Amino acid sequence: MATEGRVLVHFDSDRASVYRSQRGELTMLQKQPLAFDEHGAPEALAERIAEFCAGLTDVCEVVNNKTTRLYATGAFQQLPHPQAAALINAVYVDTGLYLNIVAPELEQFYLHTGRTTCGSDAMLEGLTRREIRKAVVCGSFQQSLGYIEGVIARLRGRGSAVLSPPSTRVKPETEGTDFILFDYQDFLKNERDTWRHKYVHLDTFRQADAVVVCNPGGRVGKGTIFELGFMSALSKRVIFTEEPQGISVFFPCEVGLDA
Repeated sequence: MATEGRVLVHFDSDRASVYRSQRGELTMLQKQPLAFDEHGAPEALAERIAEFCAGLTDVCEVVNNKTTRLYATGAFQQLPHPQAAALINAVYVDTGLYLNIVAPELEQFYLHTGRTTCGSDAMLEGLTRREIRKAVVCGSFQQSLGYIEGVIARLRGRGSAVLSPPSTRVKPETEGTDFILFDYQDFLKNERDTWRHKYVHLDTFRQADAVVVCNPGGRVGKGTIFELGFMSALSKRVIFTEEPQGISVFFPCEVGLDA
């Protein structure tokens, strides 16, 4: 039984493969036929996935959004956005897990990474070596800037491009204020101009593979909660660095960096 590392599940059109990722090594635990029809109702697909996930306790003591990652390709990539979003939501309700439907071009990136780094055609081999190509990092820049800078350095050290913020050098004139600005941002015209800066940051979510929410101690600030609504509307993958606390509405997300 896997008690360390993470259990990674890859659902393709006709099979489910289960791996354990531990200390940079990926080990196949099981593979079994499991056909999925992209024309099926999201609720029916979710039930099949939930049934499969219930059996993961045979290889993993605890199955939750910290210990277990779900990835889907093949037929799942053919789902129109409304059905894909409904499936992600249904899987979350049934299992507490986030179903990451990997976009075709991101799948190709993982396959290329796996082939060039270790000669493997398994998507998850490439994924474990560089899971996030492009990230946006969120959190309280006023209260947790040092923590956020550490997370950004960690992402960049693993080859991820951080789209926003591209720099965390604070304009000295804004230090200690309610709305700090970084060196690449121009000064506010008035109090309403804070929305323009906020929107520029939010708009980068569209381009990112994942949004990483920095919440040391589990704390999630009001500004970040506002941003979470935007992430959810885009069906964007959300990864909290720590278990979130104080959120009144739970939603599909993951906890902890690195597969």
